[in-house]
This record gives sequence, structure tokens and C-alpha cells, in this order.
Amino acid sequence: MDLVSGYKGMVGLVFGNESSNSSEDSYVERLLDRISNGVLAEDRRSAIAELQSVVAESRAAQLAFGAMGFPVLLSVLKDERDDVELVRGALETLVSALTPIAHAKGPKNEVQPALMNTDLLSREAESISLLLSMLSEEDFYVRYYTLQLLTALLTNSRNRLQEAILTIPRGITRLMDMLMDREVIRNEALLLLTYLAREAEEIQKILVFEGAFEKIFSIIKEEGGSDGGVVVQDCLELLNNLLRNNTSNQVLLRETIGFEPLISILKLRGSTYSFTQQKTINLLGVLETVSLLMMGGPVTEAGKDVNRAFRCIGDLIVGHPKNLDALASKVLGEEPQVEPALNSILRIILRTSSMQESTAADYVFKSFCELNSDGQKMLASTLIPQPQSMTHAPPEEDVKMSFGSMLLRGLALSENDGDLETCCRAASVLSHVLKDNTECKERVLRVELEAPMPSLGTPEPLLHRMVKYLVLASSMRGKEGKSSTSGNLYIQPTILKLLVIWLCDYPSAVHCFLDSRPHITYLLELVSDSITTVYIRGLASILLGLCVIYNKSIDSGKDASSVVDAISQKVGLTSYFLKFDELQKSFYFSSAKTAQPHKPLTRSTAASMAEIEDIDENETTGQKTEDHPMLAAILDSQFISTVRKLEADIRESIVDIYSNPKSKVTVVPTELEQRTGENDGDYIKRLKSFVEKQCSEIQELLNRNATLAEDLAKTGGSGSSRAESRSSGGSERVQVEVLRRDVQEAALRLEMVTKEKAKIESEASMYQNLAAKTESDLKSLSDAYYSLEQANFNLEKEIQALKTGDMEGIVAKAKEEAQKEHEAEESDLFVCLGQEQSKVEKLSARLLELGEDVEKLLEGIVDGNDTDLLEDDEE
Repeated sequence: MDLVSGYKGMVGLVFGNESSNSSEDSYVERLLDRISNGVLAEDRRSAIAELQSVVAESRAAQLAFGAMGFPVLLSVLKDERDDVELVRGALETLVSALTPIAHAKGPKNEVQPALMNTDLLSREAESISLLLSMLSEEDFYVRYYTLQLLTALLTNSRNRLQEAILTIPRGITRLMDMLMDREVIRNEALLLLTYLAREAEEIQKILVFEGAFEKIFSIIKEEGGSDGGVVVQDCLELLNNLLRNNTSNQVLLRETIGFEPLISILKLRGSTYSFTQQKTINLLGVLETVSLLMMGGPVTEAGKDVNRAFRCIGDLIVGHPKNLDALASKVLGEEPQVEPALNSILRIILRTSSMQESTAADYVFKSFCELNSDGQKMLASTLIPQPQSMTHAPPEEDVKMSFGSMLLRGLALSENDGDLETCCRAASVLSHVLKDNTECKERVLRVELEAPMPSLGTPEPLLHRMVKYLVLASSMRGKEGKSSTSGNLYIQPTILKLLVIWLCDYPSAVHCFLDSRPHITYLLELVSDSITTVYIRGLASILLGLCVIYNKSIDSGKDASSVVDAISQKVGLTSYFLKFDELQKSFYFSSAKTAQPHKPLTRSTAASMAEIEDIDENETTGQKTEDHPMLAAILDSQFISTVRKLEADIRESIVDIYSNPKSKVTVVPTELEQRTGENDGDYIKRLKSFVEKQCSEIQELLNRNATLAEDLAKTGGSGSSRAESRSSGGSERVQVEVLRRDVQEAALRLEMVTKEKAKIESEASMYQNLAAKTESDLKSLSDAYYSLEQANFNLEKEIQALKTGDMEGIVAKAKEEAQKEHEAEESDLFVCLGQEQSKVEKLSARLLELGEDVEKLLEGIVDGNDTDLLEDDEE
């Protein structure tokens, strides 16, 4: 295994060069040399103990060890299993090398040796296989340090280790065996398996196949259930990791073991319940497990699972009378600080800073009030306003309040500090209390809130206060702008939802709403406001429609006809009905499923309950600016279904009223007579004014009839009688109106398709012309290229010819120069020979003078030279 080659470059980067001369490097190198090449076993053990100590305390030593220590220690683990103490030291040293040194402070961008060592060790699958084999050793500390080492690897390099373990035969089986080991090793194995099973579906399935469920519940039982310590928490976390996003494991647990072990953990023992922090964590973990089994555990964003306990409670109580009673009577805390559980949940809604937590807790009240008339009445009976002094008490004092007083206090506090967030949350809870319950609506309608300063005003109905908050939210939006305020997203829709639920099928609330003339005016402005969202305009339109269909007033200016006239004059019926269409086409309405009643939890239905659909960001225009968790909770499927039914009734009622206007003038015959003492001029003016008024009303009626005649002509129903029209009701007109809109939309789509087709044909023609031009250009380029090729070939031939002629001249010139050089050398040789002959003659004369026989000497020299020449020739 080449564990060093890829690492030296990084070490060199840290220290400035590849061969660091630091004392730590030298010290680590000496210790590794003693371990690797030592003769005495005790010396090697001592060296490995020293190495572990320095690596655990020095970042530089960790880096140096990573550069050169892994092969040495892995070799010890592989080849020297008999020396248990040496193996222990090697494993402990590896753990120290992978553990960050907490007390070492350095720059933020400084290299972390522990992370680098983890990355280095996890790269080799053989290393992981070697470590897993150590779990079969008999020594306790060998198994213990091995589990710690694997946990360190998983913490810093989880994905790589998960993949490696899947490729090792019986790797997971060895880890599962550790759950049946001694307590300390079992606890380490729990942590390891918890990390290992996170977001790894294949490993989750293998663990379950190896009996993980049974072993987990066995450990929880041994540790004391919910009263157990952190080991129970680790077991539950491992259990939830095995179930989250794994449908097959969820089904297997439901079909084999079932809910009984979870219920036994949730059962509280004793008359007074003591909830420690650890017990609370354990119970929340069990509730999350139940929720995963019920809801299927869809993929959600990070942080959404935190409040799953509230969702689980809501699912457990809805439509279940026994569980509803248990929650209603449940109290938390110990004497004397006991408090109803519902009050505690309401406080979380009003005071938490987390929107997701508030929404999840609100779901509990929604589930509690659904089909629970007695529960709604119980909550509504506590809605008693507190004195003004209590309203301004510190938030901590709400522990002493009843449910209703706390709720009303949440509404009253919002106005004082200008923050409508708390008011919005309280309004959502109040809408659950009032939903489909006339008795509760009547009780709450009688609630009056004191003015902020009683000396400056009289108490006002709660209904009027809610409209006031609606106006306040609109004014805040106007000051701060659309994008910078949350009121434009969910505060106004929440209050509008409350008012819609309150006024629906309750004429007394409609009468109270219309007691203040500015209310209708404000709603008309809200409907016409193009800056607001489609949900605000649509819900405001529904609220106006409720003031028509549930209006029993006979007072002029407050009756249904007056409301319809106001809509017609200020908005226009066509524009008003378009607001309904916009609302139906909005994201939440178009994607909402039909509201289904909650089914009892069974093994066959649990797997398919409450599926959450992913949101396509490109599906609806403006969705990014209108998507909000609170808005999604407000516009649930049940409320959307109610709004759709109300819309059809509103259309029918408004069309019926508009087509049958009431008589506004009762002609008194005496008005046509001249009064006593009235002169002729005044009498004529009065008659003229009366006639003008009559003409105006007649003209209005004629306009209405013309509009109705036009609509009737478009729908093709001119042949039907008035009685038949009224007997068929407004439902047919509504259906015809819908069909007419569909035809218009189809015509618009056809026109768009025709334009698109013409555009595509034009583009196709343009591309054809462009293609022809391109083809012509290519042909010209091809011809030019052929000409260039010919010219290039001719040039190459000329160059070759020129090269051949030049070579012959060069050879001739070279021969001439060689001949001249040879002649010069011969001349020089002759000169040298002449000089040598002259020397020979002088030497011969000298030898003669000395009495030597020159001829004999010359013969010896000649013979020797000939022999040498012959030898030279042979060579």
C-alpha cells in the first residue's frame, strides 16, 4: 500500500519544503525506526507508547506521522498479532493521529492534520478490511480501540467508509456482533452504526437483515426504556436512521414487531411524572419513530424533522376521542407549577422564534379541533378578556392565565409594539376553535376588547379588532414595500382566513362586520389593489361574497343588494369574478388535493399516509415570492375545499341579486301634488328633480337588462322563460360562465399557438436560406482550397528542383576545394621531405667524420623501417 507518496507533497506544503528539519519530524522518525527495526520487544513497545503520546499532543507530530507512520503501524497490525501490547499501542496511536487536538489554536485556513490523516487512511480499502478483522481478536482493548478508530474515520470521511465496508465480506456482520459484546464496546458500536446507517439505504437494509431492530429494542429494555440514559438516545437515533427515507424497513418493522415496543417506551410510570432533560430527549426520539412509521418519512429540508413530535401528536389525536380526552386533561409540571398541556403548546406558538416550530404546534390545535365540537366549546369558554394591567404584564406571567386569556393577550399585545407576528399566530389558533361551530362563533362574537387607553375609547368587538389588524398589516406593507414585509405573505391571509371561517354560515357575524361602513370600503380597496398577492385579493373577494350570501339584514345600505351594488360600482362584476379565477389558478389552489378524512392507522394504510409532493419551482409564476411555510399551513386542502364551495354559492347569489334588483323608490301620490304655500316655480323644480331621479333609476335598470341580455345571448338561452331561468337557479349560469371562460381561454391558446407556428415557420425559412448560403460558401471554399493545393504542389516541385541543382554545385565546389587542399598538403610534404633529406645528408657527413660506416647504418635503418611498414600494412 503506497500510503506515503500522495502525502509528502501536502507535508511539504505545510512545512515549506518536503524534507522538514523540525524536531518533531526527527523524533517521530526515530520512534518509527525503533518500532520497525528494533530487536528487543520491550524497546519497540516503549517506542510505540512514546509515539502515541507525542501524536496525541502535537499537530506537527500528527503531520509527520501521517507522512511516514501509517505503513509501519499497519504492518504491525497485519504481521504481529501475537504481541497484543504492541497491537494495542498501534491502534491507540492511529486513534490519536485521527483525533483533532482541541487546545491547538492556529489560523482558520491552517491544514488540519487529523482530517488529512483520516483521508489518507480511508483511501485504502485494504486498511478498512484490516481494521474490521481486528474486531475478531479476543483482547478487549484491541476491539475497543478498533471501534474508536472506525468511528473517527466515519466522522470525517463517511461516504468513503460506507462504500468500503459494503465491499468487504461480512464487514457489517462483524460490526453487528459488537452489539452483543461488553457494555463499553456495545456503546461504541452503537455510535459507529448510527453514523454508518445515516443516508445509506443499502447498509440500512443489511443491518435490518442482521437483526438490528430486535437488538435495538433489547438494549432499550435493558437500559430502562424512556428513563434510560444516553444509550437509549443512541439506540433511538440508530432506529430512526434505519427508518428514515427507507420504505422497506418501515414496512418490515410495522409488519413484524409493530408498535408495541414503542408504546411500552411511551408509557409513563408513577403518579407524578419527573421529566429530566434526558427523558424528554428519549420520548421525543420515540415520537419521531412513530411519526416516521406513520408518515413514511419523506425527504425534507434540514431542520424540518425537529418538530415532527408535534406532527405526530396531531396525527395521533385527530378523530380519536380517547386520545383527544387524554390531551385535553393532560397537565405538565409538578405542584404547584402545573399547567395544562394545551396551554403549554399555545405558549410555544405565541413565543417561539422558529416559524417551523410554531407551524408544527399549530397543527396540534388544528387536529384537536377537527370534528371535536366539545373540545372547541371547551377552548372557547375560556376566552375571557383580562384587565388592561394584566395585558401589559411580562410574558412570563402567561403561565397563570387560562387558554383563552392567553390567546386574547397574544392578540392585544401585537397592536402595542407594531408587530403582528403574534397576532397572526393567535388568529390561526382562533380559526381552528371557530371552524364549523356556530355556538363557538356566537360566544366569541360577544367578546369585546378594551381600548389601549380606556379613557380614549369604549371596548370594541373582537371581530372589529381583527379587521383593524388587517388594515394595520396593509399599512405596514405600504410603508415598507412588498418585498420587505412578511404581512404581504401570510399575516393578511391568516386574518382573512379567520374572518372567512367566522362569517361563513353565521349571519350574526356578517351583521357585526357590516356595522362599520369602512369595512366594506376597505375590502373593496383590497380586492382592487394590484400590489397585493393573489391570495389576499382572492380571500378578500370571498369575504365580500359572504357578506352577500349570509346577509339577513333589511337595513338600507347594509343588505345584500347594497353590497352587490358596491361591488358592481367600485370593482365591476367581471373584475370581481376574475379574482376567483386567479385564486383557483394560484399554486396552492391548483396543486391542492381533495380534502380526505383522516383514516384510522392500520398496517395497510400507514405506508401511504400524508405524502408530501415536491414543488416544481417553474410550475407557477411568482411562486418563489409567495411560498412560505405559514402560508402553506393556512391554505390547507380542507380550507381550499371550503373556499371552492363558497365560490360557487357566491357567484349564483350575486348573479341572482343583480338580475332581480329591488325597487328603490316608492312613489307617494301626494308627492305629485302641489304643496300648500308652494309657488309654481318651486313645484316645477321639485317635479323636475323627481323625474330626473326616476330617469336615472330607469337608465340603471335598462343597463342591467342590457348586460343580462348580452350574457343570455352569449349563452344561447334566450328561448327559456323567466320561470325556468329562476327554477334552474344560478348554478346553470355559473356553469355556462365557466364554459364561456374555458372557450375564451381555448381561443387565446389557439391564437398563441397560431402565432407560435407562424414564428416557427418564419424561423425555418430563415434557417433554410442560411443553410443554402452556407452550402454555397462551403463550395467556394472547397474550390479555393483545391487551387491552393495545386499551387502548393507546384511550389514543392520547384523547391525540389532547386534543391537538386544546388547539391550538384555544392559537390563540385567541395571537390575543387578538396583538390586544392590536397595539393597544398603534398607541397608541404615535399618541403618536409626536403628538410629531412638535408638533415640526413648532414648526419651522414658527420658520421663519416667520426669514422662510422654510413652505408651499414642506413641498411639497418631501412630494414627496420621496412619491417615496421609491413606490420603497419598488416594491421
